[in-house]
This record gives sequence, C-alpha cells and structure tokens, in this order.
Amino acid sequence: MNTKSQPMTNKSNVGNLISWLFGFIAFAIGVINTFWGNDPGFGIFIVLLSFVFFPPFTAIFKEKIGLSISGIIKSLIAIFILWASLGVGELFDKIDLMLADF
Repeated sequence: MNTKSQPMTNKSNVGNLISWLFGFIAFAIGVINTFWGNDPGFGIFIVLLSFVFFPPFTAIFKEKIGLSISGIIKSLIAIFILWASLGVGELFDKIDLMLADF
C-alpha cells in the first residue's frame, strides 16, 4: 500500500466537497436571480458559471477540450459570483421576494 497517496486522496476529497458545495450555492444564486431578479440573463449566466465547480463537468471539460480549470480560476469565479450577487445583485432582497411568493 502506498502511503503517499493517502494524504493526496484526503486533500482531493475535501477539495471536491468544497467544489460541490459552492457549485450548489452558485447554482441556487443563479436560479434566484433568474426567476426573482430583474435580469434573467444574469441569472442564467451565474447558473452556467456554477457548472465550473461540479467535478463531473470539469472532468468532461478536460476530456473534451483538453484544458483543466485551475483552482485559481475557480477562486476568481467564486469571488465574482459572490461579489455580483451579494454586493451588486441584492441577493437578500431577491430571497425575500422569493419567500413572499411561497
């Protein structure tokens, strides 16, 4: 048994978990912006960006295109999504609108 691969596997699992988690958060932000925002195109754009965080999508992207999306690029996209939705996009007001519809 190779003991060197064990820490890499744990690091990879934590990275995948964080990636899945932020992917779902970004997807939800995109859906909220699509249906309860004033710019559905922006919401669809955020939904499309959210796929960058899902490991199966990144594997397919790497297989088909041959390029890997680095952690730095993913971090920059995450910062953009958070900044655009929380700062400029007034996400909490849109969540209030969504909850009022239910």
